[in-house]
Amino acid sequence: MKQPEVWMRGPVEGIPALLQPVAHTLLQAQEEIHALMENFPETLLWQQPAGVASVGFHLQHITGVLDRLFTYAAGQPLSVAQLGYLAEEGKQAAVVTISGLLNALDVQIAAAITTLKVTDENSLTDFRGVGRKQLPSTVMGLLFHAAEHTMRHTGQLLVTAKTLVNP
Repeated sequence: MKQPEVWMRGPVEGIPALLQPVAHTLLQAQEEIHALMENFPETLLWQQPAGVASVGFHLQHITGVLDRLFTYAAGQPLSVAQLGYLAEEGKQAAVVTISGLLNALDVQIAAAITTLKVTDENSLTDFRGVGRKQLPSTVMGLLFHAAEHTMRHTGQLLVTAKTLVNP
C-alpha cells in the first residue's frame, strides 16, 4: 500500500519544528528518486534528450548541492574536495553507477537530516555568506534553498528519466 507523502506522515523525529519542511522535502525527494531509478537502464544514465541535463548529472548535482549548501549554512567555506566534486558534476565516468550515485545521495541526505537535528532554531536568521563573494543569506535561507533546489532537480530528473525510458 502506498504511503502518503512524507509531509503528511507527521513530524520527523528530532527535527526542530521550523525545519520540518526541509526534512520532509529531502526525504520525499529521496523516496521519489529511488522509486524512479529502480528499473532505470544503466545505459541511459548519461543520455541528454533534447540537450537537457542527464539523469547522471541530476543525481550528482543533488548530492553536491546539498553538501555545499549545508556547508555554507554551517558558516564554512567549501573545501578543495567539494570544489573538485563540483567541477566533475555531469561528466560521464565509467566507474559511476546508478547504485553508487544513489548511495552517495543517501549518505548526503542522512548527513543533512543529522545536521537539521542539531540546528538551533535561534540561529536560523543568522547571516551566512555564500561563495567567494559572500553573497548574503541566512542559515534558514540556505537550508530551505537546499530543499527547494533538491526538489527542483528531482522533478527535472523525473521528466528526463521518463522521456528516456518511454520516448
